[in-house]
Parts: sequence; C-alpha cells; structure tokens
Amino acid sequence: MLFLLSLVPQVNFVACQLFALLTAFWFRLYLSPGKTSPRVRHVLATVFGIYFVIFCFGWYSVHLLVLALMCYGIMVTASASNIHRYSFLVAMGYLTICHVTRIYIFHYGILTTDFSGPLMILTQKITTLAFQIHDGLGRKPEELSADQHRLAIKVKPSLLEYLSYLLNFMSVIAGPCNNFKDYVAFIEGRHTHMQLLEANWKQREGHSLPDPSPTRAVVRKLCITLASLLLFLTLTKNFPVTCLVDDWFVHKTNFLTRLCYLYVVLQASKPKYYFAWTLADAVNNAAGFGFSGVDKNGNFCWDLLSNLNIWKIETATSFKMYVENWNIQTATWLKRVCYERVPWYPTVLTFVLSALWHGVYPGYYFTFLTGILVTVASRTVRNNYRQRFLSSKALKVVYDVVTWAVTQLAVSYTVAPFVLLAVEPTISLYKSMYFYLHIISLLIILFLPIKPKE
Repeated sequence: MLFLLSLVPQVNFVACQLFALLTAFWFRLYLSPGKTSPRVRHVLATVFGIYFVIFCFGWYSVHLLVLALMCYGIMVTASASNIHRYSFLVAMGYLTICHVTRIYIFHYGILTTDFSGPLMILTQKITTLAFQIHDGLGRKPEELSADQHRLAIKVKPSLLEYLSYLLNFMSVIAGPCNNFKDYVAFIEGRHTHMQLLEANWKQREGHSLPDPSPTRAVVRKLCITLASLLLFLTLTKNFPVTCLVDDWFVHKTNFLTRLCYLYVVLQASKPKYYFAWTLADAVNNAAGFGFSGVDKNGNFCWDLLSNLNIWKIETATSFKMYVENWNIQTATWLKRVCYERVPWYPTVLTFVLSALWHGVYPGYYFTFLTGILVTVASRTVRNNYRQRFLSSKALKVVYDVVTWAVTQLAVSYTVAPFVLLAVEPTISLYKSMYFYLHIISLLIILFLPIKPKE
C-alpha cells in the first residue's frame, strides 16, 4: 500500500505532462498567432499552467504564486541598478527556506508531493528576467557581452506577460528555463521567423519565410521518452542506488568491481532524467516553441530548449563536455547569472550556487565541491597533455578512448552523493573507494603546471 502511495506523485507528474502535450498540440493548431491575439494566448497559457500545478501539488502551489507576486513587486518598484540583486536574494532565499522547511522541519517524506522542482524552475526564470531587465535598463550597451545585449530587456513586462512567462503550462512543471524575449516572440508569432533571420535564411524571391512544423521533432523526442521510461523501469529496479552502501559492496568486493558497479548503478539512474527532460522539451515543441534555426545541412532544428544531448553525454571525453550537455538550460542559467558576472573565483561560486539551488541535502554539497576539484584537475590535465596526442589519428583515438573511460568513471564517482543524499552513506561509499578521485585531483592541481587553454 505504501509503495502504491509513493507512486501517486510520479503518476500525477506523468499524467499532467501528457495532458500538457495534448494541450500543446491544441494550443498550436487552434490558438495560433494568426487566429488568436497575444493577450488570449498569454491568458490561456497561464490558466492552464496554474491548473496543472494545483492538480500536481495541491495547496503547495501557493508557494509558486507567492514567490512570483513578491518578485513582481520588486520588479515594478526597484531601480534598474538593483533589481537583479533584490530579485536574486528574494528568489534564492525563498527557495532555500522552502528546501529547509520541507526536509528538516516538516519532514516531508516520499509520500508527500515534492513542489520544490517547479519552485526551482520559477527561481531560474525570475532571476533570468531580473538580470536581463538590469542589462537593458541599468547598464550601458558597451558594458554588455554580445549575448547579454541580444537578451537585454528595455521595457518591464506587464503582470500578464510576467505570469505567463513564469507559469505557462509548457514549462511550469518540469521546465526548462527559457529567455523572456524568446517566450514573448513565441506568443506573438515571431519566434520561428526570428530564428530563421538570425540563421541568415536565404529567402527565395516572391516567397515568404517558411513555417517549420515541429511534428517530426516531437515524435523523435517522444520515442526517446518511451525508451527512457522502459530503461528506467527495468534498470533502476535491477541496479538500485542503495546497493552502493550494502555490506557486500563496501566490504566484500574488490576495488575494480566497486568502480565498475558504481558506473552501472549511476547509468541506471539516468533514464528518469532523460524521460522527464525530453518529455518537457517535446511539450514545448508541440506548442510551437523551441525552434532554433537551421543546421549545416539545411534541416530545421528544434533544440532551443533542449536540456540534454544524450549522445554527447554518453560519449563525453572530458568532464567539461559532460557537464555542458547535462541539464543544459540550468548550466546556461548558472553561466548567465553567476559565472559571467562574479569578479572572483567564477568556477567555485558557480558550483556553490548550483548546490544551493538544488537544495540542502548534504549529498548535493559533496557532489558540487568534488566537482570543483575534478573540473580544475581535468582542465589542468587537458591543457598539459592533449596537444601531444593530436599528431596522428591513432594517438587521437587512444586519447579519446582513455579520456572517455576516465570521464565516465569520474562523473559516476562525483555524482554518487547526489543520489545518496545523506552524509553517512556518502562517507561510507567514498571510504570504500579510498577517496581515490579526491586524492588524484589534489595531486594534479598541486604538481602539474597550470597552462592556458590551447
């Protein structure tokens, strides 16, 4: 009975996302910009979004509305020079308070719906919008990077635009975070044409710009979603994360077996993320949002909002390549609100912000602090040795195979605390692995010269 109850939130999530998918198709076909005004599209996208969060999270959805309205108050009253600071502090502060109270004060267990996911997405959107308003109204154009200049917002959004951006049914449950300008362009019907013009689409004389259909992209992503679901239902049951702290694993297996089994267990935990993120991407595409232009072969692309590149993740030959292709929109958010803006230790502070955003489980901080060491160490090794293996194809193949294996094992070691969550199982696992990656990373940082990127 308890097991069935624990599945209710997951069933609600899947049902809600599938309904959102159907709604997205209807939204694109019957509420297209040519048939419906932007105001109506904003209103219905917001109403459906609010309905979905209430369906999934009940009264906990109040947290989303409270945070959204608090930060709108800041947006309309704060000066352009401070709007990003106040919005960031309030949004991250509210999110952290919810994390702490949910886990340590009220002890919400596995039978309680976890509303923190949508709140995390909302925090990303609020801070993204605040920084882009600051760039547009509080900074000089020459102070902005090309990306900041492109996304800068010159006019503060209305309450309807603001709520639609934050709470629309396409992304309110599982994201991903997106840019306000892109979202408004989608609502107003300028999205695909804007992307085509940015891609320098060669328009034939006498012909208007094409209107690309997302159907093929949606079908492909739904196939990936289905495959991920099947893998999750089979692999996760056979290779549960709890095995990592079982007595036989810690005390009765040799180091190489532990290393390989850790990799297998962490691989088995990935399909649920592939499922959730790819389905969320498909929902946005089905509504007509997410067009990103044209690839080198002239094919239309629908990956503007994609949160992962599975092929590049599974074939990554560096820690950096892996991280850049995992939870892409969150990595982009961290880059835009932290890495590009802080004056000191951008890598360290970005990892700390990522840990704080994810929550207050100790395992998150083990993962991201370990990630700092591994990132710096892998960058140092790459800058010292990679160029030596580029003189021939054979050496390059050897280099790629070795770095692939090292990267996959390093990622498994680093993210294990993220799924274990607590201190005791994390320390138990790392002790059984002799803290090998921490030690190797420290030795690399201490003894290899730090060279600039090749």
